[in-house]
Amino acid sequence: MAGRGPDATEHLVLPGVLTAEQAAETVAGILAVQHQDGAIPWFRGHHLDPWDHVEAAMALDAAGEHTAAARAYEWLARHQNEDGSWYAAYEDPAGPGAVGAGAGVAGAGTGADSGHTITRPSDLGRETNFVAYAAVGIWHHYLATGDDAFLDRMWPVVHAAIEFVLVLQQPGGQLGWKREADGTPVNDALLTGSSSVHQALRCALAIAEEREEPQPDWELAAGALGHAIRRHPERFLDKSRYSMDWYYPVLGGAVTGAQATARIAAGWDRFVVPGLGVRCVVPNPWVTGGESCELALALWVMGESDRALEVLQSIQHLRAEGGMYWTGYVFEGNRAVWPEERTTWTAGSLLLAVAALGGDEATTAVFSGERLPRGLEPDCCR
Repeated sequence: MAGRGPDATEHLVLPGVLTAEQAAETVAGILAVQHQDGAIPWFRGHHLDPWDHVEAAMALDAAGEHTAAARAYEWLARHQNEDGSWYAAYEDPAGPGAVGAGAGVAGAGTGADSGHTITRPSDLGRETNFVAYAAVGIWHHYLATGDDAFLDRMWPVVHAAIEFVLVLQQPGGQLGWKREADGTPVNDALLTGSSSVHQALRCALAIAEEREEPQPDWELAAGALGHAIRRHPERFLDKSRYSMDWYYPVLGGAVTGAQATARIAAGWDRFVVPGLGVRCVVPNPWVTGGESCELALALWVMGESDRALEVLQSIQHLRAEGGMYWTGYVFEGNRAVWPEERTTWTAGSLLLAVAALGGDEATTAVFSGERLPRGLEPDCCR
C-alpha cells in the first residue's frame, strides 16, 4: 500500500501547504516508520506512545491507507492490558537505520523491517488521555471504511479502555491524570488531557450507538467532564503556559460558539508567532508543528478555515527532506531546528488538519462533533 502515488492523496492538496506529490511523500514517510506488526513509533529507534500511535494511524486512514491503519489498531488490541489500559510508552528495538528520524523509505512499513516488533513497555504509567484516544481512532477508521467486522472486533477494546479511564473520574467531573506503575491513582487533572478524553468519550458513545449498546454511565461522564472543562478551570492543574491548554478545550469539543471564539482570541497574541507557527510554551521562543496543526484544526472546528490555512502555511519551514516534519524550531539565538526529530505524529497532525480543511468525511465527522453524542449535563447545570 505504500507506493500508491499522488492520485491517492489528491484530497490532501492544500495551496501553500501540500501538493499531491508532497502529500504522497509524507504518507510514505509514515508508512516507512510503521513496523510490520502495525506499531507506529515516533520514529525508528524511538518509543511508541498510544496517543501518537493513534494520531498517525488516523492520518493513514485520511490518506486512504486503510490496511496499514487497521494494522495499527490491531496492534493496540493485542497489547491492551487486562484492566483496559496501555502503558505510557513502549520501546522500539529497531535502531534508526536507513529511515533515520523518520526520513521515509517507501515500503518499510509493509514488512521491510527485519521482523522487529514493539512489545516491551518503557514507561509503566497508564495515562487516561492516552488510553481513551483509541476510541477516536477506531471510530474514525470505521467512518472511513464502513468495516462492521472491524468495529465488532474493536468494541471490547474500546469498552475496556473507557471503563479504565472512568474509574479515575473525580467528583467534579475532571479526570485524574494517570495511574502510576504500581497502580497508585494520580487524581490531579490536566485540562488538555481531559479535553482530549472528552472527544474520545463522545466517539466511544457513537460506537456504542452504532452497535445499539447504550452506555448511560458514559453519557453522564461525558456531560460532567464537559461541564468541568467549560465552567470550572480551578479543578485542573494550572498549565496555562502551554498552548495546548489554550486551544484543546475547543479542539476536544467541550468549548464551542462564542466561548470558543473568546478563548482563542484571548490567547492569540500570546501563543501565535506570525509566519512561524505556535509556541509550545510561553515564554520559550520555540514553535512546534504539532501544536500549530492542532490549533489549525481547532480553528477549522470554529468555522475559521482561512485562519487555519494561514497557520498551516506558516509552518512549511518545518518540512524536511523525505516529506516528514521537524518537531519544532527555536526562533531566537541560534535559530535552529530543535529537537532534530521528524516525528510521525507531527506529520500525522498536519495530514489530519489538511484532511479536515479538504472535507474528508471521516475526519470532519470526528473533529467537528456535529454527529457525535454530547453526553448529559449534571442535573444542577441543565
